Amino acid sequence: MRSTGRRGRDAGPSTIDVSATTVRAGDTLTVTEQLTNPADFTVTGAKAALYVKETPIADVVDLVSCTGAIAPCAPYLSSFRGGVGDVGAGESRTVTWTLRIKEDAEPGQFTLQHQFAGDNYAFGVEDGPAVTIATPAKADVKVALTATPRVGLVARVDYVITVSNTGPATATGVRVTANPGTGRTITSATGCTRSGATLTCAIPTLASGASATAKFSSEGGVFAWGAFTATAQRAASAPADPNAANDSASKKCSAYTGLFVQC
Repeated sequence: MRSTGRRGRDAGPSTIDVSATTVRAGDTLTVTEQLTNPADFTVTGAKAALYVKETPIADVVDLVSCTGAIAPCAPYLSSFRGGVGDVGAGESRTVTWTLRIKEDAEPGQFTLQHQFAGDNYAFGVEDGPAVTIATPAKADVKVALTATPRVGLVARVDYVITVSNTGPATATGVRVTANPGTGRTITSATGCTRSGATLTCAIPTLASGASATAKFSSEGGVFAWGAFTATAQRAASAPADPNAANDSASKKCSAYTGLFVQC
């Protein structure tokens, strides 16, 4: 988006292009600022200046890097500035800023401002585009566990892990870990990988409103006896999960020798 800060055919002495006008906390934003000297004299010690209208710019964004300046870009009072040297009449310079929205930035809107400033002359501060900090995306991943005992000699129990995304955003990188409980041996698994007595079940993408399942079975042996509890727990997902209360599930069963299991 280009902001000239002036009306008519002629662009102002400072213009900016912004890579995005809707962002979230932690996002990176690129601002390209072009300086053009419309005067009939050389502006010495010229600098590209970038502001936020409502507050000092450093309160809203962090300066990651800039290119096009002849010296390191840095905060100056309520602005960021990048020096470009002397700019003769009709000449132009370009500085590209890479900014990161602060992690703790509140949702809302701010207005970027820009300026062509020099040691011997400074043009006026121009309003640029408004940038909206959107509400952080969230995806509530819910974990459920069911257990079905089987008749046999080894106290077998079949489990189904159901992972649901109640939204509102799509969940990615979903990972659930599961454990069959004390004294139990995992004998099979579908949709999970085993490492000792722990299962890891990975779901690359889960749309809002969608669910996926994984299965595993455990056995306690012919002489199994006593209670055991299987668990399933969300280990990872993105974006943030707003409800930790439904991130885990468990099922308690009791074995009365290998012939009879009750859940």
